[in-house]
Amino acid sequence: MMTLLNVGRLPPPLLARLAAHYRLTTLNEQPDRAAFLAAHGADFVGLVTSAAVGADAALISALPALRVISSFGVGLDRIDVAAAQARGIPVGYTPDVLNDCVADTAFGLLIDVARGFSTADRFVRRGDWLKGAFPLGRKVSGARLGLVGMGRIGRAIAQRSTGFAMDVRYHARRPVADVPWPHEPQLLELARWAHFLVVITAGGAGTRHLINAAVLDALGPEGYLVNVARGSVVDEAALVLALQQRRIAGAGLDVFEDEPQVPAALRALDNVVLLPHIASATHQTRQAMADRVFDNLHSFFATGHLVSAAP
Repeated sequence: MMTLLNVGRLPPPLLARLAAHYRLTTLNEQPDRAAFLAAHGADFVGLVTSAAVGADAALISALPALRVISSFGVGLDRIDVAAAQARGIPVGYTPDVLNDCVADTAFGLLIDVARGFSTADRFVRRGDWLKGAFPLGRKVSGARLGLVGMGRIGRAIAQRSTGFAMDVRYHARRPVADVPWPHEPQLLELARWAHFLVVITAGGAGTRHLINAAVLDALGPEGYLVNVARGSVVDEAALVLALQQRRIAGAGLDVFEDEPQVPAALRALDNVVLLPHIASATHQTRQAMADRVFDNLHSFFATGHLVSAAP
């Protein structure tokens, strides 16, 4: 029976399924992780993790017999893919199966922050409707939508926008050949043009604080920011100031720089909608993600190939 080491935050049904087919050990259950790896690291041929936890070069090097990594999630920024691939270790992840739910969440945040639905809910619950009318919101249909990133999820968001008759442009490092929406090579120009700027680019060092004070100022006092990518992509301190000073109209956030820590300054604002990183959190999508983690392992041990391998 193949031996797997789990370091991720995985759903209990997936852990049970893995334990039924492999000899599974969870690293966090060991009283001394470093001592355990030193004594038993060479025992494991497979590593399972999650996008939130990842696998750094030190962990990978502590597993000299490692043959495959399978991650629960689409983000690869916390996995040292280069260190794995340098040893010929393929990295599996779960793309595609979560596209719809993440795109749905992006649009939900966009509509919520524009129309103030969460704020209006609190307004009614407090009894404030008895004192006067709720402030007007911003119309979504027909607005200009700027996408920072045009991968699988970016396309799904753009496709949803057609139902709202939105004008769409996107920014990416290079134009995407098979999409109908215009590419904007300058992020600042996209922000100046857009009413809604939705961030769905990859995380990691290359995109850290890509959305900074200059981008927020370009978005302007009538613009809205939505982030369903990674918290590191947005300069959170700059965003707090922009929201406090009303230099942008509002924001919808599913991700944060230091999860689950959300700054008190953000929690105090009514022009921002805050979600606890739940973009893919539906029963159907999480099951599909769990299936892909298992299928990546099963396929690798049976054929030497993953269903979904990191590029």
